Amino acid sequence: MSDQDWLRRTWNNEAPRYDRDIAWVERLLLADGREWVCGQAEGEVLEVAVGTGRNLPCYPPDVRLTGIDLSPAMLDLARQRAAAMGREMTLTEADAEKLPFPDQAFDTVVCTLGLCGVPDERAAIAEMHRVLRPDGRLLLLDHVGSHRSPIRFGQRLLEKVSVSLLGDYLTRRPLPLLADAGFVVERSERSKAGVVERLVARKSAVDS
Repeated sequence: MSDQDWLRRTWNNEAPRYDRDIAWVERLLLADGREWVCGQAEGEVLEVAVGTGRNLPCYPPDVRLTGIDLSPAMLDLARQRAAAMGREMTLTEADAEKLPFPDQAFDTVVCTLGLCGVPDERAAIAEMHRVLRPDGRLLLLDHVGSHRSPIRFGQRLLEKVSVSLLGDYLTRRPLPLLADAGFVVERSERSKAGVVERLVARKSAVDS
């Protein structure tokens, strides 16, 4: 079984309880993180790892939304949430490492709590760069490896369990990978003892 097949099955099983399980994590760690990220989205927006659509209430009303996720069960819940809100959104089952969109298709790419669960985060970031238009922005929110050694040690111990259960890495940090993918980081904020990071990065206006 491939990593993607295992993750799809795992998150299909997790989908019915995901909103309940993630709610306490958000209260503890994220504060206004979703609003901070999604409120900056503009134009044609792609959300990678849209999950159950928890970001939907946080987007400006005038953006045009597309979302992808590996799990059909999570996408079904996102469709229900969008319908209940009266919000138009195109939702597609897809792999973050192989986005099914042409080059330069979006003005903004959003990913919240998603890169921690992608087997190859470098490939996913490269795909985000590819589908962004020149001068487009990447908006990220994720839990990352803390800069405090005792906390990072504890994260490494927990990661042995979280990866085997959900494919969820606790010690990754996207920031160092963005420049390699061709992004210019415009803003970086860490909080909660360095465990949570918010990022704004831009694709060069001359990139193709």
